[in-house]
Amino acid sequence: MVSALPIHLPQSFTVTDDQFWELAKTNPELRLERTAEGELIVMPPTGSEGGNYNAELTIDIGTWNRRTQLGKVFDSSTGFKLPNGATRAPDTAWVTNERWNALTPEQRKKFAPICPDFVLELASESDDLDTLRQKMQEYINNGCRLGWLIIPKIQQVEIYRGDGAVEVLQSPVTLSGEAVLPGFTLHLATIF
Repeated sequence: MVSALPIHLPQSFTVTDDQFWELAKTNPELRLERTAEGELIVMPPTGSEGGNYNAELTIDIGTWNRRTQLGKVFDSSTGFKLPNGATRAPDTAWVTNERWNALTPEQRKKFAPICPDFVLELASESDDLDTLRQKMQEYINNGCRLGWLIIPKIQQVEIYRGDGAVEVLQSPVTLSGEAVLPGFTLHLATIF
């Protein structure tokens, strides 16, 4: 199973933050990520069903956020430059207002140099689960406080927490936003 096509660069070849931004801007049809080691990754498009699930999940979190006004919600086309140097684009992300407002206007326009407080990854049919799990752990290692890896194919959710704990739930009906997304409950009936 291949979830992404890595582009291997010679060890002496490096891509600066500005060059990566220009590459992504020049190729808007490509969904690009960059690992902490500088490896470029081209993400394949999501299948129609997965795209619908992604949209529904982002809408649910966005609706909660509009009501609470606690932060900013981002979709899968948004890249974040993590503290380890990787540039990642979770399927859905959320950042508190306090942390978002601490960024300069220039930082907000490009790949914001911040790890989201919350991330959600939705495993598609073509995704490699080990790769997604590594990505979830990377978010946690870079300061994410809560992450959900939702795997519709087997009706499973892996919950990643800032303390390093990972909880696996089989066929849950709802998920709690806990203290990170206070008062938010995700109903999984549209996906499971």
